[in-house]
Amino acid sequence: MTAVNDAADIAVTVHSPAGPVVGRRTGPVQRFLGIPYAQQPTGVQRFAAPVRRDRFPEPFDASRPGPTSQRVPLFATTTIPEPSVPGDDILNLSVVAPAPAPADDHVSCPVLVWIHGGGFLAGSPASPWYDGRSFARDGVVCVTVGYRLGVDGFALLDGVPTNLGLRDLLLALDWVQENIGAFGGDPGRVTVAGQSAGGAAVLALLSSPAASGLFQRAVSLSGGLFDGDGVVAREFVERLGERVGVPPTRAGFDSRTEEQLQEAVVALRDELGADILPLGPIVGDDILPVPVADGLTRHGHDVPLLLGATGDEFDCGAAPENAHPSPYSPAELAARRAAGTRVTDTLFRAACPRVAAARRDADAGTWLYSFEWPSPVLGGSAHCVDIPFFFDLLDAPGCAEALGPYPPTELATTTHTDLVGFVHGREPGWARATGGPGDPAREYGRPGAAIVADTTGVFDPVVRAVSRVVEAC
Repeated sequence: MTAVNDAADIAVTVHSPAGPVVGRRTGPVQRFLGIPYAQQPTGVQRFAAPVRRDRFPEPFDASRPGPTSQRVPLFATTTIPEPSVPGDDILNLSVVAPAPAPADDHVSCPVLVWIHGGGFLAGSPASPWYDGRSFARDGVVCVTVGYRLGVDGFALLDGVPTNLGLRDLLLALDWVQENIGAFGGDPGRVTVAGQSAGGAAVLALLSSPAASGLFQRAVSLSGGLFDGDGVVAREFVERLGERVGVPPTRAGFDSRTEEQLQEAVVALRDELGADILPLGPIVGDDILPVPVADGLTRHGHDVPLLLGATGDEFDCGAAPENAHPSPYSPAELAARRAAGTRVTDTLFRAACPRVAAARRDADAGTWLYSFEWPSPVLGGSAHCVDIPFFFDLLDAPGCAEALGPYPPTELATTTHTDLVGFVHGREPGWARATGGPGDPAREYGRPGAAIVADTTGVFDPVVRAVSRVVEAC
């Protein structure tokens, strides 16, 4: 690596196998933003498998965020700031790394590859909540990845490869294997992590034979098991074609822009019910030959996994500032939580013991956590509120609006330290989970308890509720 000078904010060039990349160094942190890892998915490459980007013939300017697949946000107001960046080079990634000391040019750091959420329909890798500066401070190279969303990433169309969004992620992970060493990262110590749809993508990749060897550890925050057999996706695509006035085919959708399709997807999803995930990973191809839960019994047993959920996800209380308050009273919410019948339980928390059970024979181990700190703004431990704590970025834009003016810094220190330790290869300090009643878990920020506590039975109500459903069937 070569720097221009020792100023506070300077240009820095990395000579990688992908070509020379010019980023910025601010103090002890280097940022290389919006690096294309694949050709632009436009023209004949739209609705096609991603193709590796040619080597940059000239230094690539990586001083600003790259274009995003998201053109239209999924909601008018989102908890996470999710900027849409225009442009066609949407298959890009950003690297935030420790700035090496002169004597440390050959020191390799573990790598965290972050996959953003957004229901596989939206979301932005350019969110300030995903800045990797705290990881860089703690000796971790942080990579955030953009991938195709919605129709372009997950529509089931004749003549189009399935799971294009997952294929994008696989190519990005391959890029990391080839190039991250130039940025100070160790390709043999890669942790793939994500939240919500990103966490679900992590579980899908962990279950996929196509991802073998591309990462060594995995973290799923509020991930869930959201793979499908294509029936719902085909029905949704047919209705979407009617809405935009084209046949539900590759040629038909190719005649509409990404923005037109994303606007139509948001409108149709709202019409059908905003709680559905109409497009996402599809089972039955070379990427996901079997459902994710089944794939987890066969693959990834050499990959340690950390997973969990927030306490309330989409079932928060009726705080005055909450734009989407729960229709249930506090007493009703408590009863539903105890029974394991909330959306939070059926979509997110139920996945935790189910995944642990599927990996019961995995030598590498599975560890559970539950993030319980209630945001005073959102009226509970809502979906996404844990991200600034795990990233240790409580000062990031939008945090005060979501977390209130005084989120606990001690909680951020603890959660971030646990995640950094896992990325560095250390085994978590609590017992492994097997998916059965009384499984151990790490609890973060439960009201009335210590900031962190190792406990058992956190997911038991969900296990019981799922068992009752299975028995009824």
